[in-house]
Amino acid sequence: QVQLVESGGGLVQAGGSLRLSCAASGRTFSSYAMGWFRQAPGKEREFVAAINWRGSRTYYADSLKGRFTISREDAKNAVYLQMNSLKPENTALYYCGASIRFEGLGLGASYDYWGQGTQVTVSS
Repeated sequence: QVQLVESGGGLVQAGGSLRLSCAASGRTFSSYAMGWFRQAPGKEREFVAAINWRGSRTYYADSLKGRFTISREDAKNAVYLQMNSLKPENTALYYCGASIRFEGLGLGASYDYWGQGTQVTVSS
């Protein structure tokens, strides 16, 4: 069992930055791939970024490459999402997920555990 708690969301002006954190419980955190997804009002949840269990490979939604960076710190049971040059269209509820799988990390169905989300609002 893994419990995930996101933090770091808030209100930021366009062009600004935020760093989201996801704290995980459980001694097996390092066995899980981790991902970030987001859901805007009236839209489906979409993939943002993922990192494999070793931290050696990262994956990003094409539209976010170069602006968002995912990282993990297994000693702290944490995964992070650094978001730079934010745009109003990045406004959404951001979720982190944990997956025992090696593939398909861009799909929500691949994740076994989810947090409750943290709200990111980007003003124009």
